Amino acid sequence: MDTEPDFSIITPSYNYARYVRECIESVKNQEGATFEHIIQDAGSTDGTLDILHSYPHLKLHVEKDSGMSEGINRGFRKARGKWVMWLNTDDRLLPGALAAVKAFADSRPDADIVYGAWNFIGPDGEIQRAMKALPYSLNMHIWYGTYLASTALFLRRSTTIEEGFLLDERFHYDMDGEYYARLGRAGKKFVHYNRLLADFRWHGDNLSAPNIECRDMDAELKRQKQHGEDAAIKRITAFPFPSTAATISWTASCVRPTV
Repeated sequence: MDTEPDFSIITPSYNYARYVRECIESVKNQEGATFEHIIQDAGSTDGTLDILHSYPHLKLHVEKDSGMSEGINRGFRKARGKWVMWLNTDDRLLPGALAAVKAFADSRPDADIVYGAWNFIGPDGEIQRAMKALPYSLNMHIWYGTYLASTALFLRRSTTIEEGFLLDERFHYDMDGEYYARLGRAGKKFVHYNRLLADFRWHGDNLSAPNIECRDMDAELKRQKQHGEDAAIKRITAFPFPSTAATISWTASCVRPTV
């Protein structure tokens, strides 16, 4: 039987040949921790698969899917690592990130989720600004929007994925926000690690681009100073959710939480 790796890195992939090599190299060059890199490609046609096939260490699966959420869930189900995260094809881990997270996580056996800070980078990799890792609060998550980055967040597989916590595949935008709210509502322990761990590339074609106003914490803070809970509920239900049922599911799991 194979030894359980420290980490499983899940990368959903589709037609991002421009960036995917940087993503793979950023994981491949990690030292001080064991890992597997699982790629869920939905059938790229732009040369991405040629690049992926050139890396024999990858666990590559080419399968059509209904979107990123389903691709990530497929990777989650295949993962064997103690800690699991998803890293998009246009993002990068920083050198030494996995070793640092392993050491920190080993010191926090109570943690179900460990998350750190990240850089926003531009299309060519230039750093635009660094984002701090703030302590997690379910109320803050709901009122201010998603302020954790999947590119710098790690799930303890045994207490999250193995307990059936997967992405809601009805969500094609802000699936991470709904997921983290659901984990928080279930009482899972989020532990923040105030270290830069990854680069999140912003280039205008990101799936989260239509929701950037919901991710701008500075603007949201100003809005919430002027409006009350009703405004927060209105903003939540105004998200471009895929169905009324999904909107109700999100709202019911988030509004007036018990923390």
